[in-house]
Amino acid sequence: MPNGSALNGVAAVKLETNRGVRQDAYTDNSGQLNFFSVAPGIYQVVVEADRTIYEIVSVQVEVFPRTPSQLTIVVKEKKAKDETRKPGGTVSAGELNSQIPGPALAEFERAVASSKEGKSAEAVARLRRAIELYPGYLMARNNLGVQLLAQGMLDEAEDELRKAVALDPKAFNPWLNLGIVQVHQQKFAEAADTLRRALAIEANSASGRLYLGRAHSGLGDNDAAEVEFKAAHNLGGVNHASALYFLGHIYLNKGQRQLALDTFQRYLSEAPKARNAPEVTKLIEMLR
Repeated sequence: MPNGSALNGVAAVKLETNRGVRQDAYTDNSGQLNFFSVAPGIYQVVVEADRTIYEIVSVQVEVFPRTPSQLTIVVKEKKAKDETRKPGGTVSAGELNSQIPGPALAEFERAVASSKEGKSAEAVARLRRAIELYPGYLMARNNLGVQLLAQGMLDEAEDELRKAVALDPKAFNPWLNLGIVQVHQQKFAEAADTLRRALAIEANSASGRLYLGRAHSGLGDNDAAEVEFKAAHNLGGVNHASALYFLGHIYLNKGQRQLALDTFQRYLSEAPKARNAPEVTKLIEMLR
């Protein structure tokens, strides 16, 4: 949303070229989705939420080989909200905050553009400026945490995301991203608690289930990890094929070689171009 909060509701998203639609999907209830196995090239990402409320948005993105592209897309309302209309889902105070100063919003939008262009350092600088202008800018702090995570600056990322969840404890994205950072920090007990907080807000988050599984795995709780990895794949399908990779290792830890073999084979069938495909191929050969 223009105020930096996540879109409250589901949107249809299309990945298009001049030859037509290449992929389409729907966002989850926190406004997120992923496209996988996208060939290098220039695409239009077209976002269509509730047409009675929001404008259709189209942004261009260039996809490079073996490099993820992250986009934050801002949707805009056609007109001011009807105060009598009851929005769907849970709406927190932070999500209703529309008092973002124009200069802060402009810096946030420039940061989004910089991130899209792969200029991570510039995006970080602009997000910091947006926060200086408006310290209560929830999504700017969330996005800054994500950018710092991508740069490997885990302690700084954790600090920003803690500030984000303090601004609005009911906002899903900062809890999820904080949990992801803590998994990377190997703070597995803290991560498990954080991710449970995220899932209390959005129970059907495949990413939340995936990282909670990784936290349980780090704590040595293979049974709990197995449950979460299965849930992540059930919810996310091939978009979360990595859950199968981690699940295969859980079966190895349990000594269930046939289940491990079957799971690794299924992983490669869903993600044949994954970076760890050679490693998994060797594991399959060992297990046969």
